[in-house]
Amino acid sequence: MALLEMSHVETYYDDSHVLFDLSLTVESGEVVCLLGRNGAGKTTTVRSIVGLTPPRAGRITLRGQDLVGLPPFRIARRGIGFVPEDRRVFFNLTVQENLEVARKTWGNGAASAWTPERVYELFPILRERRRQAGGTLSGGEQQMLTIARTLMGNPEILLLDEPSEGLAPLVVDNLRQQLGHLKASGLTIVLAEQNVRFVSELGDRVYILEKGMVRYQGSMAEFLADEQVRQAYLAV
Repeated sequence: MALLEMSHVETYYDDSHVLFDLSLTVESGEVVCLLGRNGAGKTTTVRSIVGLTPPRAGRITLRGQDLVGLPPFRIARRGIGFVPEDRRVFFNLTVQENLEVARKTWGNGAASAWTPERVYELFPILRERRRQAGGTLSGGEQQMLTIARTLMGNPEILLLDEPSEGLAPLVVDNLRQQLGHLKASGLTIVLAEQNVRFVSELGDRVYILEKGMVRYQGSMAEFLADEQVRQAYLAV
């Protein structure tokens, strides 16, 4: 059984049909990349998973248990963490306070639980900025803080929506290394991105979306070797 599964999902924004019969699976410990141009349905896919844009049809399951119909906070408590594209740090709270408000207060208190200290080991710059207000951080630092804050909820799966968007190349390279550490730790990751270079060293499998439908799926190695697919759906 897949850790996360979407089966024949249909999602709308009001009367606008966005996802069409979308199915995908995510196995425990792997990094699955959702690729596609702007408007392909990547963001809607992750929003459907976390309940922010609930599907009108189809199933989404975590370890075989249905998620559709649950409010987002209950989906988060099931073990799904979401890092939105617009980051949404608490501007008036310090870095430390941003982390503390997200600390998980339910569950089994596992020894591997994320703490501010563990987060600072992954993102050393946040340790230096821990007394700064979130709103004074650079874009790259805010992205790191958003990921760090999500980790404080001890997710089993981390969903990231366009994490490299708008960041300088050096910051993107640093972020890729940090996500690589998370992958090495065994965390399951779903990565919605346009930047093929960013995901090429992270992903295990690829789904390409176009107009709300899955047009291609395969291993990262197969995808990188298929120039025709990249030209057809990503123009890269």
